[in-house]
Amino acid sequence: MDIKKDLIKKLSDSIVDMEEDKTVEAANKWVEQGLKAYDAIDRGLSDGMNRAGALYEQEEYYIPELLMCSDAMYAGLNVLKPHLDKIESDNKHKVIIGVVEGDTHDIGKNLVKIMMETEGFEVVDLGRDVPPRDFVNKAKEVGADIIALSTLMTTTMDGMAEVVKLLKEEGIKDKVKVMVGGGPISQSFADKIGADIYTTDASKAAKTAKKLVVSKSSVLESGVTNER
Repeated sequence: MDIKKDLIKKLSDSIVDMEEDKTVEAANKWVEQGLKAYDAIDRGLSDGMNRAGALYEQEEYYIPELLMCSDAMYAGLNVLKPHLDKIESDNKHKVIIGVVEGDTHDIGKNLVKIMMETEGFEVVDLGRDVPPRDFVNKAKEVGADIIALSTLMTTTMDGMAEVVKLLKEEGIKDKVKVMVGGGPISQSFADKIGADIYTTDASKAAKTAKKLVVSKSSVLESGVTNER
C-alpha cells in the first residue's frame, strides 16, 4: 500500500475508532509528505465521519460515540486547514450556510463550509438552529448565490421547504439557488420542495455548487454578449 492510501485509511479509521491522537498523527504525516490537504479532508476525515454516521443510523454508535468521532475529525481539520490551497478570486460567489431551526447537529455543515471555502466561495455561516426567515434575509443582504441548508433530524425538514417558499414569495428564487443535505434528506425530498441541489457528502456539495455558479455566470455572460 502506498503512503497516500495508507494515510487516508488511517485518517478514516482513527475517526471511526474515536482516536484523536492517531488522527492528528496521520494528519501531520500527510502534511510532511507534501500531499494535498483537500484530499485528506475529503477521502480521509469526511469518509470517517460518513462511516461513523452510518454506525449511528444502525444504532451501533450513539451520541457520545458520535461526538468523540467529531472531536477526532476536528483535531485533524485543525492540522490540515492551514495547508488548504484556496482558490483566490476578486469576485467570490457567496453562500449562506446553516443548520435549520430545531436542529443543532453541525458536523456535516462545518465540513461543507470548509469544502466550499476551498472551492473559492465566500461563506456566511449562520450556525445552528436557524429560522427560515434568517436565511432569506441574509441572502438578500449580502447578495448570495446559494443557500445551503443542513439537518440530521426528520422533524426539522419542513424548515427547508419554508426557505424555498419564502424565496418564491420574495421573488428571488431564480436568483438564489437552494442546496439541501443531511442524513434524512433525499433527492426525492429535494425535488418535492423545489430545492436546486442535493448531494450526499461535503466534497460533492462544494463541487456541484461550483459547477452551478460557473454555469450561471456563463449564461449571464452569454446574455450580455447577445445584447451587444
